[in-house]
Amino acid sequence: MKSIVPWAALLFSTHLCFAGDEEVCLADPALYKHDGVYYLFGTEPPPQVGFRIYASKDLEDWYVPDTAYEGGYVLKAGTQAFGTEGFWAPQVIDYEGKVTMLYTANRQIAVASADHPTGPFLQQEVRALNEDHQEIDPFLFQDDDGTLYLYHARKHEGNHIYVVEMESDLNRVKEKTLKHCISVQEGTWENTPDYSLEAIAEGPTLVKRKGTYYLIYSANHFMSVTYGVGYATAPTPTGPWTRYSGNPIIRKEFLDINGTGHGDIFMDGDDMYYVFHTHASDEEVRPRHTMLVKMEFQEASSGIDKIVVDYDTATYLNLSE
Repeated sequence: MKSIVPWAALLFSTHLCFAGDEEVCLADPALYKHDGVYYLFGTEPPPQVGFRIYASKDLEDWYVPDTAYEGGYVLKAGTQAFGTEGFWAPQVIDYEGKVTMLYTANRQIAVASADHPTGPFLQQEVRALNEDHQEIDPFLFQDDDGTLYLYHARKHEGNHIYVVEMESDLNRVKEKTLKHCISVQEGTWENTPDYSLEAIAEGPTLVKRKGTYYLIYSANHFMSVTYGVGYATAPTPTGPWTRYSGNPIIRKEFLDINGTGHGDIFMDGDDMYYVFHTHASDEEVRPRHTMLVKMEFQEASSGIDKIVVDYDTATYLNLSE
């Protein structure tokens, strides 16, 4: 097994990616398309004081577009938005005529909006969505009947994936609808017997096909070389969830890259992609780099189509000069 950076060293890591580096260095990435241009958001290397944005016209070469903030930020600590530190795992979507960002800061979830993906993303009322719990990794899904579901990870003795309905104004959740989805299964690829850290299931993203809900998630610890991606299916958006028997679908043994995980499904016409992060190298975790791979649905004898990853299409996102 390749070496892992010690926890203490990682906490004080100051590795950064700058223009001129060959690859985009965003973890927990998410893609959004607007007027024929692709936009990329994610968790930057420490000190994680906001969210930068990259743009591309071909999903291959990326650049920093003109934005409201110096250095390519679209949301930053100290502005009209919640958070002072730990800006992680943004999701950007269209909602009621606005470009809307759900994100983590201070280990809580917040929602901000903008008129354009280049920002600035602001809040009318600067607040977290739910101040009573530590929650991270938001993913908002709107079902065919209009109901809004917030998938996220709650922190209590590790990370566990939950779902809760949201109010239509995105200002509050309906706490009484909270349901558990996924916790780490001991003795499987999801736990970390080689790594003395808490059990973690996180990074949820959801897609619906033929009446079946596919919950794609990451498990193991992000610092572990065997951090990976699997999925579970359910007949409703709240479960019950059945893990795919072929899990994991993305991990080191398939791509020969350490720490592959925590991404987002991106639909571009008939094409389906998963954008995710990897470790910096065999020796270091950070700065995590951003990778894109194609996926597709294939019919299965069980009657529930399965997700298949085309590993040959996996590619790092490059920075333009």
